[in-house]
Amino acid sequence: MGTNEFPRGFTFGVATAAYQVEGHIENDWSEWERQGKCKDPNHRCGRSVDHWNRFDHDVQLAKEVGSGAFRISLEWARIEPVRGQVDAAAVDQYRQRLLRMKAAGIRPVVTLHHFTHPQWFHRETPWHEPSSVVEFRRYARICAQILRGLDALVITFNEPMVLLLGGYIQGVIPPGIADGNKAMLALGNIARSHVAAREELLRESGKCEIGISQNMLAFRPDRWWHPLDRALTRLAFDNYNHAFHRALTDGELRIQMPGLASTRQRIEGGRDSVDFMGINYYTRAHLRFVPKPPFLEFQYRDIHGRGLTDIGWEDYSEGFSHLLVELHHKYGKPIWVTENGIDDRQGQRRPQFLYNHWSQMLSAVRQGADVRGYLYWSLMDNFEWLEGWGPRFGLYAVDFETLERRPTPACHYFRRVAQSGVLVEPEQVSEPMKSEDSMPTVAPSTVAL
Repeated sequence: MGTNEFPRGFTFGVATAAYQVEGHIENDWSEWERQGKCKDPNHRCGRSVDHWNRFDHDVQLAKEVGSGAFRISLEWARIEPVRGQVDAAAVDQYRQRLLRMKAAGIRPVVTLHHFTHPQWFHRETPWHEPSSVVEFRRYARICAQILRGLDALVITFNEPMVLLLGGYIQGVIPPGIADGNKAMLALGNIARSHVAAREELLRESGKCEIGISQNMLAFRPDRWWHPLDRALTRLAFDNYNHAFHRALTDGELRIQMPGLASTRQRIEGGRDSVDFMGINYYTRAHLRFVPKPPFLEFQYRDIHGRGLTDIGWEDYSEGFSHLLVELHHKYGKPIWVTENGIDDRQGQRRPQFLYNHWSQMLSAVRQGADVRGYLYWSLMDNFEWLEGWGPRFGLYAVDFETLERRPTPACHYFRRVAQSGVLVEPEQVSEPMKSEDSMPTVAPSTVAL
């Protein structure tokens, strides 16, 4: 393999999440928005980008950029809007869509839990209660029926540490709790729910690879000379990046967040309960100790003069290879990059961003990391949680009024590399997508599937 060649069988693809793209979902996040708790209280997901009605068209968009895999999530609130009552039509729709995706030559990558919950969940069986594991097991059993025979890559939970910190420490996302003890109970139950889901998936759906997607950050002490900044950086690296991965490889959940929360729990069945390590990588955080809870501040700094991304994050591709190599050395398992992307509202920085991160990924591969695939976040612009409609992560730009999807300059570059398996610099790919083999830029007619 040449230095610019991707491994044989390497998969390029794209990622989405149900609530952010499907539209017309009533769940805990839609309740959160009605309470005005997004950064802009006027933002509502609503119809989102209507992916529910444009699914086949969007699968074709993914195919046009060379995707061999497409990550979607199943929406628990669609499947079980009332506790114990399954919507059979929604279950059938998800299965039929995944069958069509596979028939189109694209491997399904399916997330069971991507932040959202049915509206009954936090009120009746919240994560800090043992009943949550029972409920998630039942939901996973339904998902396993959807996935039967599809040879899908299955992600049980997306970014559990983000859910923990945002929902149970800071209280800025659902369920809006700020309680360290409940946070530790919740995280333990989420780990047990992964184990329960794995059991149901293997029993019902046959062959599939099962893991999680863990948001991982590069960390740096804000003041190199300050011992407490350095200590915070070590703690953050271990707790944030590795605590959940470790719970599902050696079976013990260990977290130490002085002044906030700590735990040490055995996770029955957790040892070696993932087939791959999923990593979502975006940026680096600079940590500074402050003498009051939560005892740290973090910020993004433009150390290399590349300019912060439009959401305000550091563009730090070097951290990508370091984390991939560390995952390889710590766990020795196959790795999937389940998210990586840039908020680029003018659409001009994305090709170079891809080149830089793909270069770092290949560097990690040369150092032994078994990276099997890369999924770009996201196929198209969508509703970005608390940030609402501001960020633009899509390979395809979306007009949020007309819902028209338009290729950004990154589309042709992504396709060139994905189809050839050879990394070239963006300047070497100047030819736009040809009209006869690109998707129309006019929004398709809405067809209820």
